[in-house]
Amino acid sequence: MSKKQESYYFQNFIECAKYAYQAACLLKETMNQFNVDSLQQKMDEMHKVEHAADLKKHDLLNTLVKDFITPIEREDILQVSQNLDDMTDKIEDVLIKIYYNRITVIRPDALKLLDVIIRCCEAVQKLMTEFADFKRSKQIHDHIVCINTLEEDADKLFIACMYDLHDTCKDPLEVIGWREIYIYLEKCADACEHVADIVESVIMKNL
Repeated sequence: MSKKQESYYFQNFIECAKYAYQAACLLKETMNQFNVDSLQQKMDEMHKVEHAADLKKHDLLNTLVKDFITPIEREDILQVSQNLDDMTDKIEDVLIKIYYNRITVIRPDALKLLDVIIRCCEAVQKLMTEFADFKRSKQIHDHIVCINTLEEDADKLFIACMYDLHDTCKDPLEVIGWREIYIYLEKCADACEHVADIVESVIMKNL
């Protein structure tokens, strides 16, 4: 296949990773400067990012249907694309949970967990930039390890957040709401790790 056709898939991955990072930054901005009155507007902004990411994924799928030869296995292309899309979806889900659980004040430890997710999304962007040259890249393994480490950090923070929530919060509805939010924040880190895992699998199959 032509170099242009080959690079298309990897460039699409890069752009999808950028949408996930954009969504994470918007979530951070919303939670850092939390205002219940502007939450609906922030949700609309977030949905525009998520919709743009969906369009990028569908564009890849339409191209994949037509291409006879692909740079890596078709199943791997589908998996990377879906996992990148899951990152953006999970980040939007956090904001949705904040909205319908009627959250009025953001807990500080949630911001610490979100900071780890931001770093995860940054690492995924770097990973996708290296992915096209995965057979020769000197940095790609380091990015995979970084994402795995950050996911472990997110797991530890998640446990600490949940412990503190049940230790300090006496309102059952608030506990239920924040439990769900913490769970989805942790799922954001998991989604990043899933991208790293499939990339590592691609590398192993193509050595």
